[in-house]
Amino acid sequence: MARVVVGLSGGVDSAVAAYLLKKEGHNVIGATLRTWEAGSGAYSRCCDITDARRTAMQLEIPYYNINSLPEFSEHVTEPFMRAYVNGLTPNPCVACNRYVKWERMLKFADEVNAEFIATGHYARVVRTENGRYTVKQASEAAKDQTYMLYMLTQEQLARTLMPLADLSKDEVRRIAGEAGLDVAGKRDSQEICFVLDGGYAEYISSHYDGKLPPPGDFLDTEGRVLGKHRGIINYTVGQRKGLGIALGYPAYVKEIDAERDAVILGDEASVTKDEITVRDLSFMSREDIRYGESIEAFVKIRYHHPAVPAVIERTGEDAVSVSFTGPVKAPAPGQAAVFYDSLMRVMGGGTISK
Repeated sequence: MARVVVGLSGGVDSAVAAYLLKKEGHNVIGATLRTWEAGSGAYSRCCDITDARRTAMQLEIPYYNINSLPEFSEHVTEPFMRAYVNGLTPNPCVACNRYVKWERMLKFADEVNAEFIATGHYARVVRTENGRYTVKQASEAAKDQTYMLYMLTQEQLARTLMPLADLSKDEVRRIAGEAGLDVAGKRDSQEICFVLDGGYAEYISSHYDGKLPPPGDFLDTEGRVLGKHRGIINYTVGQRKGLGIALGYPAYVKEIDAERDAVILGDEASVTKDEITVRDLSFMSREDIRYGESIEAFVKIRYHHPAVPAVIERTGEDAVSVSFTGPVKAPAPGQAAVFYDSLMRVMGGGTISK
């Protein structure tokens, strides 16, 4: 049995992860990363300290509240706002996992002489035939969270436990209820954790220190002006609802041109693509993709997007092309593209740039 630091978010998943590890006989320590707080003192959805502390008390395990505000600002909220200002659609959870949650949890684990950290993610840590660690899709594919974990390092994965890999959400709630945990019926958070009220555009408007993009033109695919928009931070590639313009046909955001403060609109066919460029690469089950090498994979371009067949080829020092066997809808620059093998193990991934 090992000493394990479990990241308690205040939700049911991490609570059951801690419960199961303790039940197995591990020496469990609970910890919550305090990553963000509003001016009112409210915490983000990812660090409900009150519920996390109550869970630790019910499980009778030690509990620590760890200040991670500087790291979260540096690696998550500031890059998130800069990305939107530059016309991109970022995924803050990916960077948070790599640079905040795992970094800070492992540092704390070292301080308390713990061998492992554990989380309530729906994913499975496995070691492949080549000796490298990776994450594999959980048993309940609908809850799988491997997409958000592709940037974790070999060192981080080697010390990570994920007890929920074989469980469904209903089973997790049942276990929590049988264990008498107060969070058994707590609703899952579906939004960006640090956006407590309103939307992400309102958050950026309130917190960004620089100059915000001004209102600009809606353009069609031929460059003709269709109307005025409220500023590019209010739009993402593939968006159809909430555009604030009526054209007589369903219009989608095809592209965001930050240099011209323009939002280009088109029909549904205009946002389907059969190839993307991916940069800022990070590999997991593979060490790399060599120049001239083409590999077959299944690729996800969004968290809730199904993994679809594609061919990946190295095209630059930090770039690959991903050619899909069929068109995919609205790949958005700034989002992650994650590569899977036939067993749904993560090979690696990166950021969509084009």
